[in-house]
Order: sequence, then C-alpha cells, then structure tokens
Amino acid sequence: MINIPTVAAEKIFEIGGFHVTNTLLLSWIVIVFLGILALCIKLGFNAIPKGLQNLFEWMIEQLLNLTEGIFGSRKDAEKYLPFIATIFIFVLFSNWFGILPGVGSLGVYEEHNGHTILVPFFRSAGSDLNFTLALAVITVLGVNILGIVAIGFFKHFGKFISFKSPISFFVGILELISEVARMVSFSFRLFGNIFAGEVMLVIAAFFLPYVLPVPLLALEIFVGLIQAAVFAILASVFISIAVKEHH
Repeated sequence: MINIPTVAAEKIFEIGGFHVTNTLLLSWIVIVFLGILALCIKLGFNAIPKGLQNLFEWMIEQLLNLTEGIFGSRKDAEKYLPFIATIFIFVLFSNWFGILPGVGSLGVYEEHNGHTILVPFFRSAGSDLNFTLALAVITVLGVNILGIVAIGFFKHFGKFISFKSPISFFVGILELISEVARMVSFSFRLFGNIFAGEVMLVIAAFFLPYVLPVPLLALEIFVGLIQAAVFAILASVFISIAVKEHH
C-alpha cells in the first residue's frame, strides 16, 4: 500500500479550537531551530570567524553579492538584506527539514472512508498551500511597505492608481493585477515543487526502497536550495522596483 501525501495538511491536535497541522508543526520546529542556531552563533561570535559562524558569514556574503547585482548598489543591498536573507534561510531550512528521516513516514494509521491511511506527525511546510500562500502574501506586503518607506505613500500607490492619462490609469490597473499575480506565482511555484518532490520520494521508496530514493534525496536537497534562491531573488527584484519612483 502506497500512502500518497494528500494536498491538504493533516490535523495533529487542537489548541483552543485552533487546528495544528503536521506542516505547521514542522514550520514551528524550523523557527525554533533557527532561533537556537542564531543564538549559538551570537554567543560564540568571534572577530575571526570559524566553524558555524564562518559558514553563515559566507552564506550572507554570497546573498549580499547577489542582491548587490540586482539593486546595483552595495548600500541598498545591505539595507534590504535582512528581509531577503530571512526569507531565503527560512524557506531553505523548511525545504530541507521536509526530507529528514521520519518526516512524512512517522505517524499513526487512521480510518478514512473505509481506507486505512498514514497520518504523519511531520510534513514539509512547503507541501502545504496555506504555508506558501501566507509566505507569498507576507513577502508582497513587505515589498509594498518597503516601497512606501522609500519613496512615500502617494508616490508608491501612484504606480497603481493614476488619473494623469488613460494610459497611466490602464498601466496602473495592470500593475495592481500583477501584485496579486505575484502572490499566486510565489505560492504555487514553491508548493508545486515541494509537493511533487514529496510524492516522488514516496513512490520511489515503495518500488525501489534501497536504491532509488538516495539520488532523489540529493535532487530534493538541490531543489530545496534552488526554490529558496528563486524566492529570495524574485523578492529582491520586486523590492528594487518598489523602492524606485515610477517614470
């Protein structure tokens, strides 16, 4: 019997009527892990980096170089890096935690519509559309807030609502539609890749449990990195557009 992951995340328990799903539970674990990791790096900070500090400083330096190429300015890259790096690191570790041993395979069997299915305790957060959509909404809202701070409220929203001419009005409507489209593309791109990878690993483990999953796991590690990078790069591009006045 193959327990193919469902599109909807499964409920594990409730807190005051609030459903805690397996994807939400794993995302909380990722947040706690990153918090502890950041605290450890801070407490062990050295002027001459080594070990874990050296690894994370190298990662931040690579992100800074990447964003500098997008913004065209080292100053702007450093200004917006905390927001972009937070997105990248959170998405990256959420993707990688989803392929750890036990994630998606440890759980309880329950009866649903006459069928016995496995309800895992943990699932990759990216395989839940609620997670990816929430992340996309936060990212797009953050982009617009940064745009307002950079050029002002009226100048920023003048990109979307303008009565200077019929062409400006029409272009503004298209810009407004594109903001909604960004949320959809952000969320479905990440969800589709992570959910498809989850299904592929389950099927591979059923047919060739000791051979096929190994290269697929390596592929999923790479895909998780690429998806996090794409998310961060697109956020950088949108921020670079939002913080400049429209001409």
